[in-house]
Amino acid sequence: MPNASDQRSMPTSPKAVVLYSGGLDSTTCLAIAREDGFAPYALSFAYGQRHAVELARAREYAPKIGVVDHLVVDFDYRQVGGSALTSDIAVPKEGVGRDIPVTYVPARNTIFLSFALGWAEVLGAFDIYIGVNALDYSGYPDCRPEFIAAYESMANLATKAGVEGLGRYRIHTPLIDLSKAEIIRRGTQLGVDYRLTHSCYDPTTQGLACGRCDSCRLRLKGFAEAGQNDPIAYAERPTPAMGLP
Repeated sequence: MPNASDQRSMPTSPKAVVLYSGGLDSTTCLAIAREDGFAPYALSFAYGQRHAVELARAREYAPKIGVVDHLVVDFDYRQVGGSALTSDIAVPKEGVGRDIPVTYVPARNTIFLSFALGWAEVLGAFDIYIGVNALDYSGYPDCRPEFIAAYESMANLATKAGVEGLGRYRIHTPLIDLSKAEIIRRGTQLGVDYRLTHSCYDPTTQGLACGRCDSCRLRLKGFAEAGQNDPIAYAERPTPAMGLP
């Protein structure tokens, strides 16, 4: 993989850094960035997450979706813990509740956006895409519009490029007010191959989605409401008796 600051590709389109996990939302977000006319620089993280199979999907799909470069940042957030995704806390399997769930990773999007901002400044890019959603989601505080607006304001105060007036950083959230079904329909229109995405928080050792965690339930609900079949394999698909969120 080229060095993060390698400029050999020299795309003619403006550059955008896209936070890309390999999940349904971020893959759709990356496709939208391309549709918007940007040359996408995909940024993923190996942070000790329980669902690392998602990252494998990101590595596989990135070259196929036409990214200019794919940077994977490696750090061990298990040292901090505090989440079912980075510690031995059990992943809930009984549906979405009203409280912020234990799958929330403390300050995750703040950290991810900070890496994206740093890479964007090195690349000379002023556009960052993130696939946060405030409608069909698990209630994470760092997916809300208020957080994104505050981070964008901070980005323009905290960077050399912003202070010197070389450009204004923009955090794009094209999925933020869409339902999961609307996201899936949008991605389908853009040719996203959802077979190469992964959303499960607690996959099996064979990499199959569990079908019971919040993320699986939201994904399955979205495909059902979009009138489509989810093309990935599940260890167990919830029945109507089990309920969907």
